[in-house]
Amino acid sequence: MVENNTMPPEESLGASAQRPMNPPHRILVVEDECAIRTMVTTRLVKSGYHVDAAENGADAWAALQVNHYDLLITDNNMPKVSGVELLQRLHATRMALPVIMATGSVPREEFERKPWLEPVATLLKPYSVGELLATVKAVLRAIGGANKQLELFPNRQRQPAADGMQR
Repeated sequence: MVENNTMPPEESLGASAQRPMNPPHRILVVEDECAIRTMVTTRLVKSGYHVDAAENGADAWAALQVNHYDLLITDNNMPKVSGVELLQRLHATRMALPVIMATGSVPREEFERKPWLEPVATLLKPYSVGELLATVKAVLRAIGGANKQLELFPNRQRQPAADGMQR
């Protein structure tokens, strides 16, 4: 089940005066632990992001088929489809989506065997809300900068790199 989380209209109006007029980034949070999923989702929404949440990798994959996201934040050890399996699916379908893996155990051996699966950032549990928000901001800023650079060269074709990300 995918949960859609947005700011209530009264919060949205007050917050929009403080934020630039750009549409909010869309983030998919995948976490099987309800308390962590709720905390992460709530903090991201309060920070102005549009957030959907999924309780497992299978639900996340279904959401990725019908919605566009700017960022995926996923746990690794989950029922049905793990975080690594989700990364494998993204890579297999050439879906260029930055991923932050927020997990209790980083699958280093898997990333050493298949370095193209490695996420752009990793947060090791327990992480603080400050670490989460700083990492999200840094990743989105880096991706936004790369997209602006591509706009400067409109005839340049995006080529998939060895890591599966579009350049």
